[in-house]
Amino acid sequence: MTEFVRKIIPNAKDDVLAGITTSLAMIPEVVAFAFVAQIDPLVALSGAFIIGLITAIFGGRPGLISGAAGAVAVIFVHLISEGHAKGMQFDTPVENMGYFYLLAAVILMGVFQISAGLFKLGRFVRLIPHSVMMGFVNGLAIVIFLAQVRMFSHKELEISADGVKEYINIPMQGSELYLMIGLVLFTMGVIWLLPKITTKIPAALTAILITTGIVVFGGLDVSTVGSYIVEGGGSGLKGEFPTPNLELWQYLPFNLDTLKFILPYAFLAASVGLIESLMTMNLVDELTETRGNGNRECVAQGAGNIVSGLFGGTGGCGMIGQTVININAGGRGRLSGIMMAVTLLTFILFTDKYIEQVPIAALIGVMFMMVIETFAWSSFRILRKIPMADAFVLITVSAVTVIYDLAIAVFVGVIISALVFAWENAKKIRARKRISEDGKTKTYEIWGPLFFGSIQAFNEKFDVKNDPDHVEIDFVESRISDHSALEAIFNLVNKYEAEGKSIKLKHLSEDCKVLLYKASPKFREVIVEAVDDPRYYLAENPEKFPKSLSEYKF
Repeated sequence: MTEFVRKIIPNAKDDVLAGITTSLAMIPEVVAFAFVAQIDPLVALSGAFIIGLITAIFGGRPGLISGAAGAVAVIFVHLISEGHAKGMQFDTPVENMGYFYLLAAVILMGVFQISAGLFKLGRFVRLIPHSVMMGFVNGLAIVIFLAQVRMFSHKELEISADGVKEYINIPMQGSELYLMIGLVLFTMGVIWLLPKITTKIPAALTAILITTGIVVFGGLDVSTVGSYIVEGGGSGLKGEFPTPNLELWQYLPFNLDTLKFILPYAFLAASVGLIESLMTMNLVDELTETRGNGNRECVAQGAGNIVSGLFGGTGGCGMIGQTVININAGGRGRLSGIMMAVTLLTFILFTDKYIEQVPIAALIGVMFMMVIETFAWSSFRILRKIPMADAFVLITVSAVTVIYDLAIAVFVGVIISALVFAWENAKKIRARKRISEDGKTKTYEIWGPLFFGSIQAFNEKFDVKNDPDHVEIDFVESRISDHSALEAIFNLVNKYEAEGKSIKLKHLSEDCKVLLYKASPKFREVIVEAVDDPRYYLAENPEKFPKSLSEYKF
């Protein structure tokens, strides 16, 4: 039986232990994001279980861990508060209406993501430059680090004069702070030292268990998972098995107004979720030297969010922190993600009292080690060696990720990279000019890409008024790339014809000819169907070449 399991799941032991470790690290982060979004922590944990399970089974990247991520949670904060206000304006006021709008938005978010997968938009993640990827990793590592630093505090309930309840963070001080720092450093030390002794057991899980044992048997008064949830307004970790949320269909008005309200949030959340998931997938590809399927991951993420919304859970996406923990713990297959989800559900249903005793310091130590592993420290070394534009993109993406969010950072990075690429290629357009022996024909040999960025430089190469009556433009080393290039050639032809001069276009590639013929019938008169293309002599006219290599003169 053991041999059979090894054949079916070759990495079973490592996947199981990695999944358990990752589930422990998942709890405080998911709960923290639930507080940010002002929803019940058990709603976020249920969503993490559902999304994590579905994406682990059907996703395009084994080893990638998905759950109720903060990048998505922060998008829904305003929707929930506005939804509560809208619910109180109904003829029959509905409390907690923002929650039902959240579920509808999560379902619509999933629909957008499945559509992205079906239309194969996942492939566009390949267009993200490496500098953007490094900036994303560094920025996200900083965000995760800052989130852990904020846990060096405890929450207290504050009630304003008008009765509004708000939990505020009170920084730790004195012995409480020193004890917290000591346990964090001890956990990090175990994770660093254990692999030097043995790699048969996951360092992160062992560190959590040892630190928890010290706290429990030592009777230390520190912040734990249970106290963290209670301080944030939760009632504990105990929950129920997720079931379809029938209240959604009872209270949510299905009309155009609801669609208009949730549509922007759903689309933004879908975009952010896919970007973070696909970027995390790319990171796992690099760490494991394998390749995932982006379109399949889009569909799986969408299916996970739809089911989560139907069962009363919040939205989510791939989580880089938990994914790195899983990979570092040895998780490589789908079993690691499945184990994470099943273990998380088991904690909620059966072992809540034990998990609530896990000190937050142990989990912070694991996350700090993950930050150290995730951050691309080589970026400091290569900043002076890479082009200035790439260095600027790397730093900008990191900063925008920290200040705003991941989606904006990636969009900014890609746009800057694209503009730099266009500018650099625009400078590569060249024209070699020669006049025939009789002085009646002038030939322009164009070198470089012809597109919107190089149009101005292209037009400056020609002297329409002073050129002879016959002009030839040779595109043997050029490519016509877009509509702007077509328009530039069309205008150039018109200028020469307006001066009463003839113009011919030579050595255009077949796809360029198709574009020009579609643009205007006039091009059939000016394009020369040349048979003497120097690039194709060997294929089309082999008789023009020597019969053997010995006849070539080098």
